[in-house]
Amino acid sequence: MEVLFVRFVFAIVAFIAAAVMIGLGIAQRTVFLEPAQVSMSAELSGGEADFIVIEPEALAAHPGKQTITVSGSPKAYLSYGRSSDVEAWLGQTPYVSVGHDAETGELTTEIVVTDPVDDGSSAAPVAPTPDADPEAAVPSPAGSDLWLDEFADALVVTTTIDVPDDISVLVSSDGGDELPSRVKIDWPLDNATPWAGPLIVGGALVFVLGIVLVITGFVKHRRSRGPRRNLPTGSRRGKLPSAPKPDRTQVGGRRAVGRAKRIAIVPLLVIPAMALTACSPDYWPSFDQQAVPETTAPATPTATTPPPEPGEESEETEAQPAVTVPQMERIMRRVAVFANEVDAAGDATAAAERFTGPALEARAANYTTRASLAEHPLPTPIPAAPLTLTLPQQATGWPRTVLTIAKNSDDPTVAPSALVLVQQSPRDNYQVLYAMSLAPDADVPEVAPASIGAPPISPEFKGLVLPTGQVAAAYADVLMKGESSEFAPLFDPEGDTLMEQLGPVGQQATNDGLPATADATYSNVVGESPTIALATNDAGALVTVSIEQTENVVPNDGGTIGFQPGPAAALSGFTGKSAKGVQRVIGVQLLFYVPGVGNESEDQIRLLGWSESLIGASEVP
Repeated sequence: MEVLFVRFVFAIVAFIAAAVMIGLGIAQRTVFLEPAQVSMSAELSGGEADFIVIEPEALAAHPGKQTITVSGSPKAYLSYGRSSDVEAWLGQTPYVSVGHDAETGELTTEIVVTDPVDDGSSAAPVAPTPDADPEAAVPSPAGSDLWLDEFADALVVTTTIDVPDDISVLVSSDGGDELPSRVKIDWPLDNATPWAGPLIVGGALVFVLGIVLVITGFVKHRRSRGPRRNLPTGSRRGKLPSAPKPDRTQVGGRRAVGRAKRIAIVPLLVIPAMALTACSPDYWPSFDQQAVPETTAPATPTATTPPPEPGEESEETEAQPAVTVPQMERIMRRVAVFANEVDAAGDATAAAERFTGPALEARAANYTTRASLAEHPLPTPIPAAPLTLTLPQQATGWPRTVLTIAKNSDDPTVAPSALVLVQQSPRDNYQVLYAMSLAPDADVPEVAPASIGAPPISPEFKGLVLPTGQVAAAYADVLMKGESSEFAPLFDPEGDTLMEQLGPVGQQATNDGLPATADATYSNVVGESPTIALATNDAGALVTVSIEQTENVVPNDGGTIGFQPGPAAALSGFTGKSAKGVQRVIGVQLLFYVPGVGNESEDQIRLLGWSESLIGASEVP
């Protein structure tokens, strides 16, 4: 009986311990659970400004991702980008700066008017004049290429970001009349309860131990009340006594054993349920000693001052890459969609929103040609992705330049496109200045990563085999004279099929196809578009230029001549005959690799890509 008593005592202790352990474990996840986040908010009175800027110190008031909520207006807009870009876009426009006071631990607000941005362009934003229309004076930040991402919605906008120190958030009313009046920022807190899981599971195991003690105790007690060896007196006369009626204690014991068996099933159901509810990592101790991962936001690293640019004096202002890779991917998606739309519509005026210089000239001529010649092919589409190279200019202001190479994911047989995009001012979007197809097996040299960018190279820099400002004129001379040109030894002829088309061989083939009564003459001039040159890792440069080749076909017998049916006739609209002759103008966009002086492995300029298109046709002036 003493052993049985001890079993029941231990069972009671086990049940009490299990209740305490499970209760503490559940309490840690309920009544004792710490908040999952910390919040700060700022209230803004209406009419203070047209924009709100959440400064980096406010975003970094607490560690972790930032969940930003703006509300208090019918329309809300939120975007984020590098702080210097946000400030440049605002120009002299007043805005409400949301900062952080480390002493009080609260967000602060103040009206700020930034100094003018000296970006070297006349397109820099200026403050609205008093006589200007207030509604027209408020610019819209929506769709700007400066932002890493943007969000807009009615009434409330909420988004979660994870940004480094040099990022600011711009808030506006998205064209509405009222600026959002409340800004709230939430940061996650570590409210893990590492002992909740062990307490719950440990308590369940102790509970099972108590059940086992109870069951074994009842079994022991039942066996101890079995039949004895000594027979009653009545048995000696050959008469067996009647079986005694079970008393209440025995009946209760049997029922208790039955209940104990049923109770024993409970842990089989309870324990798995508890184990499932406690399987979250927040319920268990972590023995992982790895460092907290750095931010994954699509933002740039801290800007650093690069070494002096080739051929240029070093500047005190810190330079940073014009764009980040995620930013460029976003820009290219926009450009690709836009290009498809304007190409299908054939609207040259609309195309000027995203195209400029030789790229716009080529598309405008194509649209005019297709208006009269429906079977004329569309311009080469602009691929959105994937980007195999992104080389932004290291910039301190504007204009900014980016060179990118994109593959056509829809048709791998189409050659990758090399594009040069230019942003003239903070409030302008990037425009395609050059659009070329890479040559087959083009060997593009190694360049700096996009997070660093490449310094622009002065046209007069003499550290290359040929100054970048002379590359276009030299190649134009080679196209005219071929191997007899004094510049021919500077250019690698391997893989240069453009020379076969527009050089002396191609010109002779065109002459051979003319009637005997007509002659063709050719001339090449450097295009008016700027030369774009960005440094490579081996002290060379990637250089983009343009050339225009004019072909004049004139009669030599005193007669007249006109265009044959085709693109030139469609573009010119000239369907008659002329004694002066007719002319075509071919626009050529070129991408070269120019090696540095003393580069023994690379001593010739390589043509990496080009595009040529009919950009003009008319009667000879």
